[in-house]
Amino acid sequence: MTSTNISESIPFYDVFGYYEWTLTLADPRTKGWPMVDSPIPTLTGVCIYLFIVWIGPKLMHDRKPFDLTTFLVPYNLAMALLNLYICLQLFIGSTMRRYSYICEPCRQSFHPAELRIVDAVWWYYFSKVLEFSDTFFFILRKKDNQLTFLHVYHHSTMFSFWWIGVKWVPSGSTFLPAMVNSFIHVLMYTYYGLAAIGPHMNKYLWWKKYLTILQLIQFTVAMMLGINGIITGCEFPLWMHYTLIGYMISFILLFGNFYAQAYMQGKPIQQFEINCIDMGAIKKSE
Repeated sequence: MTSTNISESIPFYDVFGYYEWTLTLADPRTKGWPMVDSPIPTLTGVCIYLFIVWIGPKLMHDRKPFDLTTFLVPYNLAMALLNLYICLQLFIGSTMRRYSYICEPCRQSFHPAELRIVDAVWWYYFSKVLEFSDTFFFILRKKDNQLTFLHVYHHSTMFSFWWIGVKWVPSGSTFLPAMVNSFIHVLMYTYYGLAAIGPHMNKYLWWKKYLTILQLIQFTVAMMLGINGIITGCEFPLWMHYTLIGYMISFILLFGNFYAQAYMQGKPIQQFEINCIDMGAIKKSE
């Protein structure tokens, strides 16, 4: 019996049985890696994150905001360097293997260049839990207006979706969104780091608007690649193409709304400072 027939014979309500079947399709290259074998670490992390988002502002309500300026500069620098490492590893590995940017099947190869890509995808997944700190800093600084739906939605879902990626398809076409997004995060965290140095850096931060535009371009291209994958029959899990399209549409709508509010509704741009560009948080500059 083929794997397709096995999946069709499992009742839709047998969630555990279906999950057990999907484990037979998991990529062997990431077996035993930290937080990969079971969904419990990822789901626990997301639940703790959402709980802190809920309880944090309540605990900080009668407290003074923390001054984290001296910590924010090295944090943002470290995140920029981590994303640069991920981006370079994915670019080098995919170039060595002559990956297609349009459609690249996940071959489960143990070639050194493939393992370089798999390792970088795991680090990309792990970076999503580190990015929870962005939210915690908002809470500690009492910037509750930055805890937008887009901010929380982005953080919680990215960590969850990339666990799926690193467990089942940590190479192939998976490399492209991770590589592009890591590059944008290099720019983004560099921007944050410079902004955290002090107000005298503002004259060098004129390019904040274009980070949002880059994000919108990224989401649009990713959506188009997903649609193309379905139309052309790209040898990549079909359900992942549909998931990608739906996820990118949600970001295009949310980021488009953010961009319109910040730059297209007659509000002076100087009144806004984009903090956490890819999460869509807006705050009035002090």
